[in-house]
Amino acid sequence: MTTASRRWFGGRDEGRRADAQAAKDAAAAAFYELDTAQRDLRISIETIAAADGSPAGRQATEGFAALGRRIDEVSHVYIEAVDAHDLDRVDLEGSVASQAREQLTRARDELVRVQKELERFAQGLQPLLDKAETQLARVAPARERAKAALLAASDALDAVRAEGMRADDLAARLAALGPELTKLNQGAAQHGVQATVQRADRILRDAEAIRAEAARLPERAAEIDRRLVSLRTRAQALRNRADRVDPVLSELRRRFSAACWQDLQQVPAQAVRDVALAEDRLREAGRAREEQRWADVGALVEAVRASLDATDEAVSAAQDRLTRLEAVARDPQAEVQRTRFAIRDAQRLAMAGRSVPEPRHARPLDEAVARVDRALAGLEERHPDYWAFLLEMEGVRGAVHRVVEDIRTERGQG
Repeated sequence: MTTASRRWFGGRDEGRRADAQAAKDAAAAAFYELDTAQRDLRISIETIAAADGSPAGRQATEGFAALGRRIDEVSHVYIEAVDAHDLDRVDLEGSVASQAREQLTRARDELVRVQKELERFAQGLQPLLDKAETQLARVAPARERAKAALLAASDALDAVRAEGMRADDLAARLAALGPELTKLNQGAAQHGVQATVQRADRILRDAEAIRAEAARLPERAAEIDRRLVSLRTRAQALRNRADRVDPVLSELRRRFSAACWQDLQQVPAQAVRDVALAEDRLREAGRAREEQRWADVGALVEAVRASLDATDEAVSAAQDRLTRLEAVARDPQAEVQRTRFAIRDAQRLAMAGRSVPEPRHARPLDEAVARVDRALAGLEERHPDYWAFLLEMEGVRGAVHRVVEDIRTERGQG
């Protein structure tokens, strides 16, 4: 072959090498663009997966996985084509360059074709993606609110501790939110949007409750201190009042029959025992206060208050009994008139708009009249039971009241 022929063939080989290199560059660009598009779409799929657990969301994930397998296949073909030919070799033959160009061009065409499939798939996902992004937009604000609430709760605890309060139970509750905060920070991608927002809301509520309780702790402690002082004073006053029940009982025994005061015999001794028990509980509450066991203090204070209320009522009962018995002994007719007035009122109501009352209303009212007469007759005995008389009058008025309520209910329904 002549020198001119070699130059001609050499020039043609260089052209083929250049064409192959251009095909390689084009395939590389297509490969890069497909890889970039796949990575961008993966972010969209992760967004959808985090926010959408519907069948459509699962289908999107499955579709992307199938496309991923297709991308792996065409990428493998491209990489094999690149590895099969060293286009930088000085002695690269023209036929080999042509073969490389053809393989790289086919690889590029496949890469471009798959990228278009990827683009069409991405377009179809847009409604799901828009919805998912809207939902995900709720996550960050919810998370920030929860974290802010946790910080506020921690600051509130630090403030009350600086005042000498331990607040151990509140600190334990705050520490228990730590695992929830960890899950919150893991985000919607791992736990889903709804679960993440709900977790943030729970943390927010719990942290705000801790902060509020911590802020109230000094006031609560001061209030407990005031209540302890007040209850101690009240217990002492009740002890003194209990000592004055015996003279009242003596007056009852002197002036009235045994039936009027027998149920009060144990009041003084019982009151002393109850006050002593209350004072023991108050001392226990004082120790709990020193140890800042607030729940225990609160329970003991309520128990003492209820106990003193009952003791107060029992101690007052003797004097009340004497006062009521003296009043009815002076003028039993006042109680009778009060009861008969209630009966007459009920009778007028029963007759309103009727010529004959309903038997179910008339019978108890007639019986009420008879009960009053019998009670009055009982007072004529040598040792009248004025207490039984008072209880009977209360019972009659209660029965009459029930009749009145029954009539009003029926007419209201009518």
